[in-house]
Amino acid sequence: MSDLDEEYQLDYFHEEGFERKECPSCGAHFWTRDSERDICGEPPCADYDFIGDPGFDTEYSLEEMREAFLSFFEDHDHERIEPYPVAANRWRDDVLLTQASIYDFQPLVTSGETPPPANPLTISQPCIRMQDIDNVGKTGRHTMAFEMMAHHAFNAREDIDDPDQYAYEGEVYWKSETVAYCDQLLDELGADIEDVTYIEDPWVGGGNAGPAIEVIYRGLELATLVFMCMEQDPDGDYELKDGNRYSYMDTYVVDTGYGLERWTWMSQGTPTVYEAVYPEMISFLKDNAGLDYSDREESLVNRAARLSGKLDIDDVDDVEAARDDIADELGVETDELRALVEPLEDIYAIADHCRTLAYMLGDGIVPSNVGTGYLARMVLRRTKRLADGVGVDAPLDELVDMQAERLDYENRDTVRDIVRTEVEKYRETLERGRRHVERLAEEYAQKGDPIPLDEVIELYDSRGIQPETVEEIAADHGADVEIPDDFYSLVAERHGEADADADDGTLAGDDDRIADLPETEKLYYEEPERTDFEAVVLDVIERDADGETVYDVALDQTMFYPEGGGQPADTGTLSTDDVAAEVTDVQETNGVVLHRTDEAPGKGEFVRGQIDGVRRRRLMQHHTATHIVGHAARQVLGDHVRQAGAQKGVESARFDIRHYERISREEVKRIERVANNIVTDNLPVKQEWPKRNEAEADYGFDIYQGGIPPGETLRLIQVGEDVQACAGTHVLQTGDIGTIKILSTERVQDGVERLVFAAGDAAIEATQRTEDALYDTAEVLDVSPQEVPATAERFFEEWKDRGKRIEELKEQLAEARAHGGDGGEEVDLGGTTAVVQRVDGDMDDLRATANALVEDGTVAVLGSGDDSATFVVAVPDNVDINAGAVVGELADRVGGGGGGPPDFAQGGGPDVDSLDEALDAAPEILRSMLEA
Repeated sequence: MSDLDEEYQLDYFHEEGFERKECPSCGAHFWTRDSERDICGEPPCADYDFIGDPGFDTEYSLEEMREAFLSFFEDHDHERIEPYPVAANRWRDDVLLTQASIYDFQPLVTSGETPPPANPLTISQPCIRMQDIDNVGKTGRHTMAFEMMAHHAFNAREDIDDPDQYAYEGEVYWKSETVAYCDQLLDELGADIEDVTYIEDPWVGGGNAGPAIEVIYRGLELATLVFMCMEQDPDGDYELKDGNRYSYMDTYVVDTGYGLERWTWMSQGTPTVYEAVYPEMISFLKDNAGLDYSDREESLVNRAARLSGKLDIDDVDDVEAARDDIADELGVETDELRALVEPLEDIYAIADHCRTLAYMLGDGIVPSNVGTGYLARMVLRRTKRLADGVGVDAPLDELVDMQAERLDYENRDTVRDIVRTEVEKYRETLERGRRHVERLAEEYAQKGDPIPLDEVIELYDSRGIQPETVEEIAADHGADVEIPDDFYSLVAERHGEADADADDGTLAGDDDRIADLPETEKLYYEEPERTDFEAVVLDVIERDADGETVYDVALDQTMFYPEGGGQPADTGTLSTDDVAAEVTDVQETNGVVLHRTDEAPGKGEFVRGQIDGVRRRRLMQHHTATHIVGHAARQVLGDHVRQAGAQKGVESARFDIRHYERISREEVKRIERVANNIVTDNLPVKQEWPKRNEAEADYGFDIYQGGIPPGETLRLIQVGEDVQACAGTHVLQTGDIGTIKILSTERVQDGVERLVFAAGDAAIEATQRTEDALYDTAEVLDVSPQEVPATAERFFEEWKDRGKRIEELKEQLAEARAHGGDGGEEVDLGGTTAVVQRVDGDMDDLRATANALVEDGTVAVLGSGDDSATFVVAVPDNVDINAGAVVGELADRVGGGGGGPPDFAQGGGPDVDSLDEALDAAPEILRSMLEA
């Protein structure tokens, strides 16, 4: 028996007459009411047994099944709550995508730090599991995008010493009640509960663990009931399947997951889940791709669908070998079966991937090369590849929009724009990347080695080249490559988790003396414009900084703002009767604010703090302006715009946003107008301190633009319609900003645009610097400032025309040199002629002369000695002389080097005095190359 066997001895199982059995096929333990049952019932131990014979009394659509589930649990005293976004990094900093309903409540609720929005609760949460991408379409049941219907209860042990330490207390319900709910729901829907099995399968994940039960009905897993009650502990009493030890927690959570799509499928009994979930889209895609089956073929496809659960890459080592087994069982050749089902599998995957994209783009994820943006781009490119391969010619943006419309997203125009932009980028990527793959294939073909999987993954990761493309190109060049069934899952693993930020932003690190200090009272929130205060010195820590002695001063209260949230620290002074210490930096650790000074006030003394008021005011202006510019950018560019980073300064600030294309000059002006309208409206800048749940319920997850702060209580800053969780200092009225001027925009990475702006006096100064440059330019051009653009354009066009004329004259001069007999030596190479000539000009002169000679079928060996010795060698196509080798020989004689392809090369060296000797040796070098 396993360490958790006792956890499965539920009163409900015993009261209802269940028996515990061991599956002879897979070895799993399961509970059943059927004393005659031997098999656990889950594929590959069993087949789907409901296709063509639905397992419920009534056929449900997705919407009807969702409502039936949520209403059932509402009737059993659960509160229905609205689903969260699929981008879990909107409220968490440790993961990217929402993969289960419990993600909505981790880690703050499950740990007991904050209360849940309701207890117990029920929800139907959209989720995306990238690890399932390679199973989609094949198994008949896997969808990368799905809704996890769930009910949750958050419990805390009643025998702990301090029950108030957690945000909830006591037990709501636990294992037996959870299984009873599932049984009752199945029974109400008309399931034959005698045919339901409950498989024991302990769960581990994210440092937590607990017993879990898989609910299997007629070959399909409908739900997983997880009982999260343990945490990883090296001294724990229980060793679980991941090899780690665990111990019981004070809190314990009912974490259930009911697959909406699978419950809907069970009610309809269609060949696969995809016909039940996307009936209209599957029909459209099949018609568009020209898929048409005879009655015999349709029957064969449906029979294969009942067995498709055996194609799960998590359960079989070789999917194609498993397909061979299915073909044998159906009595057909594998090639015939593959020809029938593989196009359908692609159609199913396209429909599912389009739904995934609708969720991701609809929830504001912008495709890029990192994080959730990378995952969205990966799905989009794979979908495009599948559509092209199966012959679907409908534009991808229309296909994604079909799903976005079904999901009731209001930003469908933006979603379509993003898809169109990404498809065009993909085309450009393929054109560039194909040449790289060809070179790689040639390299490994020459070695006789297969292209390594790591190379294929890197090609996809860095260049977007699909593995199928690599296979095609490799075959054309005689190279081998093997693509595993779980290729896309392997790629997704590289980008599946968010990077934790290890920097705590402290001056002093984990100092025991700091840990013993009380938290510093922060005065700057209540009076942000005040610049002086008095405080008591609690401690002074002496430190060495690059050979100089500095001091970290802890006070009981402070007006100094510590660096954080992209806002630099305040500077100023701390003074006593005897000491005037300059404060050069301020940081916070564990609630204690540390002031870095050049002198040490005495511990226990009263100090007078004086902040640099001009600096503080400019930082406040820029911080509030950052909120306003972000809001204005969303108004102009779309609701998908979210902060990707920000830094406030004294002279200017920068604000990075997630956006899928470059920001135009017209859009910059519109953003600027919206922002300055908010300034001139002189709106109050409000702050409040609500509970986290209240803030999220009232304002959504866009409050976390600048990151996810810890704690049960948040500080919210409201500027007009914009509300954000923010710990920075702000002006009291938007009119205090004065003005906002956007100075520049740039793309800092794919999918991220940077807006650099200035506010208040800094905006005026920046504008004056720009005007000064304009006036200086006007003075140089001897025109008015308004005439500068037209004058500059005229000068530029004249300069371009002059450059073209110079090039024409150079070409004419080169022709004259090549054919005018001005000192070049002609060398008979037995079938062709070479000209060796010194042409003292720039590289353009040498190239032009060489090209003129080669056009006449002449080998050109040219040298120049203006600043250094330079050579150009050009060889006609039919002459067996390597230009790169000739240049190498010549350049070596002048103390340098060079090379190039066989038909054109250049090089040189510093020894100008040896140039003529090198050219004198050229005839012999050419003849020796021909003889070789």
